[in-house]
Amino acid sequence: MSILWEKSGTWRWLVKRTKESKPFFIGFATICGVVPGVIGYGVMQFTNTRNPELEARLRQNARPDSLMMGKVNQERLAEYLGELQRKEDTNDRYVAALRGETLTRNPYVRIQPIPNQSNTEAAPGQKAKKEVK
Repeated sequence: MSILWEKSGTWRWLVKRTKESKPFFIGFATICGVVPGVIGYGVMQFTNTRNPELEARLRQNARPDSLMMGKVNQERLAEYLGELQRKEDTNDRYVAALRGETLTRNPYVRIQPIPNQSNTEAAPGQKAKKEVK
């Protein structure tokens, strides 16, 4: 692939100019970063429609498990944001996530271990689940 670049006069000129001139290098680097960013932003704005009718139709045709997961995620987010507003320590959530555990809603036992693979039924108070990756 580099053979295509090495033989090109334009490529050699570009390399020579960026080596000799720091402002040209900064300008070229800016163009290489800004132009794709502007194009990407434009494509995202063009393809992202905020059509209320479409959203209502998609929500109406959603599967029950999708609706349930949406509610669960909304509850978890509300719980987490509430903890942040109350300025509670949330490091235990991070530690639990690293271990593959999910925190429970029981305020006295925040982190519970993952149930053993051999034990098919969890204990009555155990709500921890292994995260699927």
